[in-house]
Amino acid sequence: MHLAVYLPLLLPALAGLSAGPLARRLEPRLATWLLTAAALILAGSSTVVLGLLAVAGLVRLPLIDALEGYSPSVIAREDPAAWPAALAGAVLLTLAVAATVRLTVRRAGALWSAALEAACLPGRESVVVTDDRHADAYTMPGLPGRIVISHGMLDALDPTGHNIILAHERAHLNHHHYAFVTLAQISAAANPLLRPLATAVAYTVERWADEYAALHTGDRRAVAETVARAAVATKRTRALRLPSAALGILGRHRPVPGVVPRRVAALLAPPPRRPAHLLAAAGALVGVSSVCVLEAAHDLHEFLELAHLR
Repeated sequence: MHLAVYLPLLLPALAGLSAGPLARRLEPRLATWLLTAAALILAGSSTVVLGLLAVAGLVRLPLIDALEGYSPSVIAREDPAAWPAALAGAVLLTLAVAATVRLTVRRAGALWSAALEAACLPGRESVVVTDDRHADAYTMPGLPGRIVISHGMLDALDPTGHNIILAHERAHLNHHHYAFVTLAQISAAANPLLRPLATAVAYTVERWADEYAALHTGDRRAVAETVARAAVATKRTRALRLPSAALGILGRHRPVPGVVPRRVAALLAPPPRRPAHLLAAAGALVGVSSVCVLEAAHDLHEFLELAHLR
């Protein structure tokens, strides 16, 4: 295998550095799709490379040589992957698979619990207003999903704010934003270097919902003011623990410092565009990773064929 096989293990670090600028400068819907797809492809590429390294080391074991009829001399001479690299690949692959399975099971359980909770909410309308005096608003995925708004949040906002909150939460529900967040989190579990992408996706889905509300109401400043007022109202009341699969007006959990001001500033600025150079750079990054994986798989296949024939 060439040294290029190790690039898919390093490119996620570069993608992590690029996630923030992409999330801020790209149109939110495009940024969400791009970052989620990139996280999945890069996580898959790095996992496949770890598997290839592990296989390259596995075929050099004497027992495997005898069972499969490979030539030990060819394997020792060609040496597709050094023992330390193969061993590290096997260990990291085990950790990545375990972390991915654990998070996938946990997120599937959270989505199932949210769906059951949504089904048990009173009424048949998609919007449920609770008697809670603490300000909160969030969307729960399900079949169908539900939008939950507390009386405390309604009291903190004017009628225009009510429409904006509903539009924001409908964006989460209609566009299945919880799926993007979940897929990005699973990718980060497979490769921790991709955690900045998961964080960026959690931000871009909120920006997507903000822009959807701005388009629905036709007033970007009003949306910015509503987001700011919702943040203040939530901070003044007791912090509620949202269901783990819920998406609220301020994000999945209590707002991370600085996120709400960035969202407000983005709404007060002109609508975001689609810089061609950023899209080209992101596409090149994902393309290089994919090509490196294919090249590594081809090299390993040729090596195994050579060792078996001799």
